[in-house]
Amino acid sequence: MSDDTKKTGLDRKLISLEEDYEVRDWTKSLGCTPAELREAVKAVGNSAEKVREYLAKQK
Repeated sequence: MSDDTKKTGLDRKLISLEEDYEVRDWTKSLGCTPAELREAVKAVGNSAEKVREYLAKQK
């Protein structure tokens, strides 16, 4: 059984919308709203790099 409390490098590369604290942290980090974050993940997947690129093009 894996221990989900441990953070890995992969945690910083993938965006999870399942936990409220993750949405909060990612929106703060990316400077967007929760709705914008969800739209970006829907459009390009959960790669943080791709979401950053998508959001940059939207502004």
